[in-house]
Amino acid sequence: MAEAAGELFQAKKVKGCWENPWEPWQQPGLWAFMRWLLREKDNKNIPLNNEKELSETLPVQTPEFDRLLEKSPDGLQVMWIGHASLLVQFDGISILTDPIFSDRCSPVSEYLPIGPKRYRPPPCGVSDLPGIDIVVISHNHYDHLDLPTVRHLNERFGSGLRWYVPMDMRSWFLDVGCQNVIELVWWQEDMASINKNDFKFVCTPCQHWCRRGVNDYNKALWCSWVIKGPQNSFFFAGDTGYQSQVFKQIGQKYGPFSIAAIPIGNYEPRCNCGHSSGVQSSLSRHSCFKNWILPV
Repeated sequence: MAEAAGELFQAKKVKGCWENPWEPWQQPGLWAFMRWLLREKDNKNIPLNNEKELSETLPVQTPEFDRLLEKSPDGLQVMWIGHASLLVQFDGISILTDPIFSDRCSPVSEYLPIGPKRYRPPPCGVSDLPGIDIVVISHNHYDHLDLPTVRHLNERFGSGLRWYVPMDMRSWFLDVGCQNVIELVWWQEDMASINKNDFKFVCTPCQHWCRRGVNDYNKALWCSWVIKGPQNSFFFAGDTGYQSQVFKQIGQKYGPFSIAAIPIGNYEPRCNCGHSSGVQSSLSRHSCFKNWILPV
């Protein structure tokens, strides 16, 4: 916990592993998850066996590519790609958040049809994107960090693409071939001049955890992101459980934001403290975010 009122929450690293600094924090347990999986009702209510209803409920719209090419020099525009993947444009900059364009997410999804499958296809592919300046990554779970997508983005944009990642993830990106990778810890800032405008990128706290393999539990940090331009600002919460004091600190230090992307899904079982429910996410607006909230 923060030791005194007003002190910023800091991630802790204990014996090589990062930890959330507040209580109560309960790591999702295997047995609790299995009990929920076997005993509880599936509340997703997604009409997977009815293509017509699915298309009406979750339509996939063709992007207005001409508008995306303009990079919204004076205003702000957002395209939801799916899950936590967004294309955000403001003040002449184009940003991708946790991009995933693959059909499935798993360690072997590139080779085998194994792993959670997306309900709807993305509205476009990597080859269709306008020029991208920045990618921000919140953590290393497979549904937020997709190896094939990272490779495709790197192949298309190369060293001109700047990657912002949480601490202890830079080496992963360098191994993939990405060149311009900046890793930060909570509350650390980086200034960059992009397309003749100055931007501030801030790694901010969130309540979550990391793992991609058997022996790398919490070896890398997780985070949310603040991006401030000359006229507009954007907050990306990544994956996070609800922590009102954390949201309040972020809002007081860097808000108000032009728009804030807050997660609303995957919050069951409720023993999982790493995700927010829709009700909890709606409370974040009252905690610190006074303008637009985008649920993702």
